[in-house]
Amino acid sequence: MTPITIAELDALEILDSRGRPTVEARITLSDGRAVRASVPSGASTGRHEAVERRDGDPARYGGRGVRGAVAAIEGEIAAALIGREPEQRAVDAVLRELDGTQDKSRLGANAILAVSLATARAAALAAGQPLWRHLARGGEVTLPRPMVNILSGGLHAGRQLDFQDFLVIPVAAERFGDALEAVVAVHAAMGELLAERGLVTLKADEGGYGPALADHREALRLLDEAVLRAGFALGEEVAYALDVAATHFHDPASGSYRLASEGRTLDPAELTAYVAELADEHPIVSVEDPLAEDDWPAWAGLTARLGSRLQVIGDDLFTTSLDRLERGIAERSANAVLVKMNQIGTISETVDVVSRARAAGFTTVISARSGETEDPVLADLAVGLAGGQIKIGSVTQSERLAKYNRLLRIERELGDAAQLAPPLALSRLSGSGDFGVDDRVGVS
Repeated sequence: MTPITIAELDALEILDSRGRPTVEARITLSDGRAVRASVPSGASTGRHEAVERRDGDPARYGGRGVRGAVAAIEGEIAAALIGREPEQRAVDAVLRELDGTQDKSRLGANAILAVSLATARAAALAAGQPLWRHLARGGEVTLPRPMVNILSGGLHAGRQLDFQDFLVIPVAAERFGDALEAVVAVHAAMGELLAERGLVTLKADEGGYGPALADHREALRLLDEAVLRAGFALGEEVAYALDVAATHFHDPASGSYRLASEGRTLDPAELTAYVAELADEHPIVSVEDPLAEDDWPAWAGLTARLGSRLQVIGDDLFTTSLDRLERGIAERSANAVLVKMNQIGTISETVDVVSRARAAGFTTVISARSGETEDPVLADLAVGLAGGQIKIGSVTQSERLAKYNRLLRIERELGDAAQLAPPLALSRLSGSGDFGVDDRVGVS
């Protein structure tokens, strides 16, 4: 049987959910079938992330154009891949070698990821499988439990608050559809509360509300009210996650953290204590980037203090980098990793980070970015890798809903075999049982 190969590779500059350029790649196979894939872009980016290629021409999109990345795909990359089979690791290896840099800055991580994603789709198509099944490689699949943005601050909402996101996790739901329904109810209740109080209901980058609030405690009190108004029990049915994104209010010179919305400056121990206080007062089970991306000793201290009761997620800390994850495992800097494909640039490297995290007993959260496209690939990735949790954004805006709706379709495809990942917890938790959170591990 003649193998199916890559016959054509082209690309297009398209727009993401913030109206900024991003890259779409198209692979046409030797049997005439074609697939497309497009890449996201972040607002809250860590300095250790793989580097996007932007044109820098101020006359086009304020310098954010990606014609150079498109040209790289249609030139160097196409020349290297046409005639090859769409085998993921082999293609990704060619892409890395062709680029030749540690941070993928020559060709651009956006160009490389677009081709890597399209390769995954092409391979699944050639194998006659849905993408999630192809990514699973015969392993167990689960629907991820959603972690959903309700209120936003930080870089996602004009720094109305220092902390970036206040999210809900439907911990009692047994099916993905039920989990999504619960989140929609909480989101609607929050909209009603904000309107009643004369607060703005404008949306932030990822669809969460971005009102001007006094402080982080007010945000959490509003979240409590919204959950109760929606008819759910705090902790037992709906728990919370915080995305602190502390790098963006950290002063490297002094090592301190400036909470402008609260008019105070904290050292790492004080910020750790503040997070602990909030978790005492509200059903918080997860905290992301509670400290800056290179404040390694402070991360170890926070995890030692709070890791037995909270999922401590490294995002800017790890940037989906296997090397940084290995350091975090060795130093016990966290107990979970946020997984963002475009932070590292290829699917095979993303898979390796998830596999290593799971082997180390870390939980994983498969995550979107603030600048997304309608491509639902994140849903397939979360299911195929049994990622346990997914963080897409809020339940508005088509680029977010495309992924939630894809998960609903996958749940229907799986039928009776569909399983929702268990509620968040780590096997080593001593337990904050006050909130009734299940003590099973959130990844298989």
